[in-house]
Amino acid sequence: MPITGTTTLAVNGLTARWAGVSSGGTVFSAAGVWPLLAFLADGAQGTARAELARALGVPADQAAAAARELLEGLADAEALDSALGLWTKRTLELREEWEAGLPTDAHGVLAGDPALDRRELDAWAAKRTGGLIERMPVEVRDDTELVLASALALRTTWLRPFEVRPVRPSAGPWQDRTLRGLNRRSVRLDRVAVVAAPEGRVTEAKVLGDNGVDVHLLLGDEHMTAGQVLAAGTAALDGTCPAVRGSLLPYGPAGPGLRVEERPCAGPRQPTLELTTAAFEARAHHDLLDLHGLFGLTAARDARQGHFPGLSSSPLAVGSARQSVLARFDALGFEAAAVTAVAAAPGGVPPTRRYTSTVVTAAFDRPFGFLAVHRETRLVLAAGWVTEPAPFR
Repeated sequence: MPITGTTTLAVNGLTARWAGVSSGGTVFSAAGVWPLLAFLADGAQGTARAELARALGVPADQAAAAARELLEGLADAEALDSALGLWTKRTLELREEWEAGLPTDAHGVLAGDPALDRRELDAWAAKRTGGLIERMPVEVRDDTELVLASALALRTTWLRPFEVRPVRPSAGPWQDRTLRGLNRRSVRLDRVAVVAAPEGRVTEAKVLGDNGVDVHLLLGDEHMTAGQVLAAGTAALDGTCPAVRGSLLPYGPAGPGLRVEERPCAGPRQPTLELTTAAFEARAHHDLLDLHGLFGLTAARDARQGHFPGLSSSPLAVGSARQSVLARFDALGFEAAAVTAVAAAPGGVPPTRRYTSTVVTAAFDRPFGFLAVHRETRLVLAAGWVTEPAPFR
């Protein structure tokens, strides 16, 4: 089942709002949280139901169908592995109509022994993410009645790999550090653009994967916050923020870290884009209840009463909600590690330069954001902010 534009806008909206309350180096996946909130909204009542619907951006009575659509769409994507799991105590009776809306074979049983249950849930998390996430982020206790979890793993290989070379920024927070720099040239000038956001300009560079997932690198004006930069990149996906593509940029400084110039060359040459960035690995662990207002969980965490009669006749409240996330970006791909040898060009007497060529240079050499985007639907699968790039070794 294809993911509709309405669902994509709703999930991306949660991405932008989450980015707005984030600070420092981080990585997160609204696409991993959204279906869980949707299934909870389907079984909720009262204030909890209204809050969850606002967080989702869709009416509560449409949430479960949208969650199924999202999960089925992700399952059909070549680059992704996704799953939803549900575990309940044997004594907890679920509403048949609510359980029927979940994916088949999603329901497991909690043994009631926290150690045994922990091992089973950790094994599920590791299996569903190919070992990238080894532990289920929530704690299972004696009084845990239900665990609802999602797993999302994506891997892509760049259509054209980067060359690895040391990079030493001359200014900014990474000044004089030797980074694991990634560099490549392309004749596709429109893989870079300048996004015009209300808070400032954002340079966007798209790095295309070979299986339908791309990573958008985002560098904002120096005064912009991480949340503003990521929100601008998300808004550019549906055209909310206008963007000027690389082939239409004026000469000179064209955007943050971006310059367009004429360079002498030995013979006729196509315009080129030179992209330089840094490899990175980002990990984060989020307690969603710390941001209960963002995720519509303010009322649902009140354990003095039940909030999900459509899920079970037993009174239930949200006791824990967490997410663990990992992202890697290197020379060969996203979620990939590689070593690349760089060969020097032969030396000699420089030829007479009778020609010029347009060169667009984009340098991501200070903290920047990224979005992992499903190309067909423009759904943001993961987002983050890089403050600690990989060192050159």
